[in-house]
Amino acid sequence: MTPLQLSHLNSRGEAHMVDVAAKPATLRQAVAEGFLALAPEALALVREGRAGKGDVLAVARVAAIQAAKRTAELIPLCHPLPLSCLEVVIAEAPLPDGSAVGLRCEATAGTTGPTGVEMEALTAVQVGLLTLYDMLKSADRAMTIGPVRLVRKSGGRGGDWVRPGGQDDG
Repeated sequence: MTPLQLSHLNSRGEAHMVDVAAKPATLRQAVAEGFLALAPEALALVREGRAGKGDVLAVARVAAIQAAKRTAELIPLCHPLPLSCLEVVIAEAPLPDGSAVGLRCEATAGTTGPTGVEMEALTAVQVGLLTLYDMLKSADRAMTIGPVRLVRKSGGRGGDWVRPGGQDDG
């Protein structure tokens, strides 16, 4: 397959689930990140633990973990994978455009299997950020989610990949 071919299309151009039966089970990991831009007042509620719905960071982490485990139910052509690990970290961080400080959600997913865990890491980040939005929307309806992106992945036939020009440290 050349880089421009889509693996989820068969020779007739129809969507299908990729056959991974002949692929070896290897250690695979993926790291994704996403950002939530929010008003300084809403960020202060999180920082000080004063959000009306409770510990928003803990709830968002649990939601992210649950989402990663259910990725194959949400994304039609994803294979169900047994995750060996999933770590979710949510912390204050500068937004990628440098405009302000917001919240950064990072998910690291791992498995030993015949296909990668990029979608699980990305799904975890998206749902974690959506949960933060839900829990903070009474304080700031103008919050913005994004960008959400793959930071790096390792393992499998494609080998290791790191986002070009990224600030990733590890």
